[in-house]
Amino acid sequence: MRTLIALCLPLFLTTTLPAQTREEIVRSDKAKVEADGFWIYNDLPKAFAEARRSGKPIVVVLRCLPCHECVKLDDDLVDTDPVIRPLLEQFVCARQVATNGLDLSLFQYDTDQSFAVFILNADKTIYGRFGTRSHRTEWIGDVSLKGLAKALQGALDLHARQDQVKASLAGKRGAPMEVASPELYPSLKGKFSSALNYKGDVVKSCIHCHQIGDAQREFYWHAKKPIPDKVLWPYPHPKVVGLVMDPNEMATIESVLPGSAAAVAGLRSGDQIESLNRQPMLSTADVQWVLHNIDPTGRTVPLTVKRGGREIDLTLRLANQWRREGDLSWRVTTWGLRRMAAGGLVLNALPDEERREQRITRDSMALHVHRAGKYGAHATARRTGFRENDIIVEFDGRRDLMTEQDLLTYVVTSKKPGDRVPVKVMRGQREMTYQLPIQP
Repeated sequence: MRTLIALCLPLFLTTTLPAQTREEIVRSDKAKVEADGFWIYNDLPKAFAEARRSGKPIVVVLRCLPCHECVKLDDDLVDTDPVIRPLLEQFVCARQVATNGLDLSLFQYDTDQSFAVFILNADKTIYGRFGTRSHRTEWIGDVSLKGLAKALQGALDLHARQDQVKASLAGKRGAPMEVASPELYPSLKGKFSSALNYKGDVVKSCIHCHQIGDAQREFYWHAKKPIPDKVLWPYPHPKVVGLVMDPNEMATIESVLPGSAAAVAGLRSGDQIESLNRQPMLSTADVQWVLHNIDPTGRTVPLTVKRGGREIDLTLRLANQWRREGDLSWRVTTWGLRRMAAGGLVLNALPDEERREQRITRDSMALHVHRAGKYGAHATARRTGFRENDIIVEFDGRRDLMTEQDLLTYVVTSKKPGDRVPVKVMRGQREMTYQLPIQP
C-alpha cells in the first residue's frame, strides 16, 4: 500500500471511503500508516534527523486529507509498484497530511493541488518537486507512477554528487513568503494552531493546502494592495508557454504548441529539459517552479535540452503578462476571487449562437451569469439584483473583459474592497445597470 501514497492516498482509503466520515478517514489513515511503519507520519523534524543519521535523501509527501478529487486517480493506480518501492527504500519517507506549522520558507508549492512531493537533502537543499495539476479532478495527463520513478531516480543521482551540483540547486528554494507558516496569515490567525488537534475535532483543526493560497491573496487584498500576478497566477502550467510535457518521463517534452514561446525558442518533441534557468529539472513540477519564480522584469530564461544524445543551449523569451494565458477556473481559490471581485457570480463567455440571438458582436463583451451565489458574501451580487442568465455587457465602463478571468484579474489588480463598480447587464431585451460592491 505504501507506494501509492506518493500519488494520493493508499488504496485502503478508496475502498473504505463510502462508509467513513471525514473524521474517521483522518484518524484511520494515521493509525494505519503509523502501524505500517514505513512512512514517518506528520513529523518532519524526525524525518530530517533520520536523514542526517542515515545519509539518505528525504521524500516528503504533502497530502491534503481527505481529498475526494483524488479518488479516481486512486482507482486507476495499483497499490504496489515494483519500480517505485525499491526507489523509496533509498529515501527517508515522510508523510505530511496538514499544513499547520509548515515551514513556508522551505515548502513552497502550488497550493491548489491536493498533493505535492518534495525530494530533499538533510541540509534542506531541494533536489526537485513532483506533482502537477491542470484540472480540478483529472490528473492523469499531468502525473504518473512512471514519471515519479524517473524523478526519484534523478534525485538519487543528484544526491550522489551533491557537492558538485549544490550551487545549481540554490534556486530551488524561494524567497521568504509573507509569513513563516500558514497559521500566521491574518485570515487564519487565531482560527488554527501549529498542529492538528487529534484530541478534539481533527478535521476542523486542519489547514488545507488551498487555504494557504486563499490566505495569501487575502493578505494583499485586505491591505488594499493589488494582488501580484505571481500570487494571482501561481505555478504556470508549461502549456502557458507552449509545452506539453510527457507525464511518464523526466522533464521531457511530448509536444510543442505551434506559434508558442516554446516553439519560437526552438524546442521540439522529445527534448529532455536538463536545466531551466540553470536549475536541474526532474519533473514538470520543477519546470513550473522556475516559471513561477521568473522575474517579471526579465522574461528571458536560459535552458539546456538533451536531443539525440547532444546537449543544446536555447533561450525561452516570454511575452508581457504571459502568466495570464493560464486557466484560473479549475483552481479552488477562484471561488475566493469570485467572492471578492464578482460578488459570487460564476461567469461564462456567451457562445457565438447566443451572441447572434442577442445581436452582440464577437468582439464585444458578453459574460453570461451561469450562477449567482445564494449565501453570505457569495450572495452579494444576487442581493444587488443580478440573476442567472443575465449577460454582462459592460463592467466599470469597460467592454473588453471577454472572459471571467479578465474580469476577476481587472478587479483584484485595480480595485479595492469597498469600491462600487457600475455593471451593465442585458436581461432578455432589457438593459439595466447595477452598482456592484467589491467585497473584502
